[in-house]
Amino acid sequence: MAKATKKAGPKPSAQKPAEMLLVSSKVRQIIKDADCNTAGDALDGLNNYVVWLIQQATSRAKENGRKTVRAHDFHIGM
Repeated sequence: MAKATKKAGPKPSAQKPAEMLLVSSKVRQIIKDADCNTAGDALDGLNNYVVWLIQQATSRAKENGRKTVRAHDFHIGM
């Protein structure tokens, strides 16, 4: 009998949805004020992006020998 091969699973962030960090009513209101509609998956996408930003900022703080995340740890191009 052939040995079963183990398939590589999805990335850890794709396995379990991140806890919602956003206030959906506030986000939806900002979108509504811009005269746009909010799709059902919009908040999940934005929430995943926020989680990614936090992960990047904590990594940068640690790389700089800090445990405190500061505003400049968030790389947001504006």
